[in-house]
Amino acid sequence: MTVKTKTAGSLSIRASGPASARAALRVALAAALLTATGTAAFAAGVRIEKPWMRLIIKARPAAGYFTLHNGTGKTVTLTGASSSACGMTMLHETKEVNGVAKMMHVMAIKVPAGGKLTFQPGGYHIMCMKPKDSMVVGKSVPVTLKFADGQTLTAKFAVTGAGGMKMNMKK
Repeated sequence: MTVKTKTAGSLSIRASGPASARAALRVALAAALLTATGTAAFAAGVRIEKPWMRLIIKARPAAGYFTLHNGTGKTVTLTGASSSACGMTMLHETKEVNGVAKMMHVMAIKVPAGGKLTFQPGGYHIMCMKPKDSMVVGKSVPVTLKFADGQTLTAKFAVTGAGGMKMNMKK
C-alpha cells in the first residue's frame, strides 16, 4: 500500500487485494478526519473582518487592509498572502524612520492567542504588485492568507478607489 498526501488536502492510496483495500480505507478515513478537524478548528478560531483593497490606478500597486482575529488558544503567525488579482503579494509595514514614512517588507507577523491585528493605512498591509484586470473598483477579489503552520484563510476583499473605506473603518 502506498499513501501520498498533498497540501491541498487530497489523498492518494494504492492497494491490492481485499485486506489491503480495507486497510487503505481506514487510513484514508483517518487522514480525512484529521484534516477536517484541523481545518475546522483553524477556520472557527481565526477570521478576517472588514477586508478591502485600495486601488489607485492599475499602474501602481494596490494595498489590502483588514482585521485578523485570533480566537484560538495559541499564537498564529501570518507568513504571506496571495491573490489571483495580483501579480505578486507581500506583507508590508509602514514605519517612520528619521521622520520619513517607509514601507518595509515583513516576513512574519504574530497574532497572539485571543488577540487581533488591524491592517490599516500607515501600518501593516498586503502589497499587491501588478494588479490584474480582475482588480476593479466596486468588485471583490479573493485574497488568501498563509500561516506558518501551513493553514490558509481566504476572503473576498472589496476593491475601493483612492478614498478607501474611511467611513467603514470607524464602525
